[in-house]
Amino acid sequence: MIINVYIKALRAPFLAGSIVPVIIGTAYAFFEKKFIFILFLVTILGVGALHLAANLLNDYYDAKGSDPINLRLTPFSGGSRVIQDGELSAGVIMAMSIFFLVFALASAIWLTYTGRPFVFLLGFLGLLAGWSYSAPPLQFMSRGWGEVVIFFAFGPLITLGAYYVMSGDLSLKAFAVGFPQGFLITGVIWINQFPDIEADSKAGKRNLVVRLGPRISRIPYCLIMTISFISVILLISLFDMPYLIMITFISFPLAFKAMRIAWREYLSHEGLIPAQALTVQTVMAQGLLLSFSLFLSRIIHV
Repeated sequence: MIINVYIKALRAPFLAGSIVPVIIGTAYAFFEKKFIFILFLVTILGVGALHLAANLLNDYYDAKGSDPINLRLTPFSGGSRVIQDGELSAGVIMAMSIFFLVFALASAIWLTYTGRPFVFLLGFLGLLAGWSYSAPPLQFMSRGWGEVVIFFAFGPLITLGAYYVMSGDLSLKAFAVGFPQGFLITGVIWINQFPDIEADSKAGKRNLVVRLGPRISRIPYCLIMTISFISVILLISLFDMPYLIMITFISFPLAFKAMRIAWREYLSHEGLIPAQALTVQTVMAQGLLLSFSLFLSRIIHV
């Protein structure tokens, strides 16, 4: 069915990378006794639309770069392939991207008129991150800065934005609470670059995995995944977050298993698939556990 092609192009399952940080930022606002459901709903829709637009932009520009020569495909890397398989044209992908950008813009405008003037600035930073990651002339994904952009765009920037929408206040703590997810989503990008390394290198897409090589790149991947959980402890010690957020360590076995597989199978794109899946599962599990712990802390006043 044609609808399945469009869903495939959107790479909708990856929305977890942006929706979960919104939930975390909102949960922190709830912990601070600030929550408005309609604003939460519009934020989810706006951030989700911006993420889908970024996915489509990435496919559009990769169709002129590494995707056509990438033969080491996995369910988590290599793009949606709808352009390469002739299912949708590059023009349709760009049009879809513009549609979701307009939707995200409309959401930002509506939130701005509810008395949240900085929504437009935060939304613009998100838009800039999504565009500059894939599109020339900046194209950070090819310059070794893409991982840094992803860290902020899918971690602290979203949690800060979600908290601001709920409360009307900018908060360093709301920014910091996004760090664990920022590291994990960077881990997703990092491990997904292993199967693409040959095609990326040939296309001049010199991300950090290409620059370091797959053998050495195992070390930063494991560090990124581990630091994500260490940052949870730092949220307690440095930012006075409730002790209940240690619940997030329930998800650490997923991360540990992913690291073990990646360390062993780093040269096998098929062998890496379980590690890719586990990394995504860690993003979702840790983020939802962090949100639940903040919610629970407000309920039981810990």
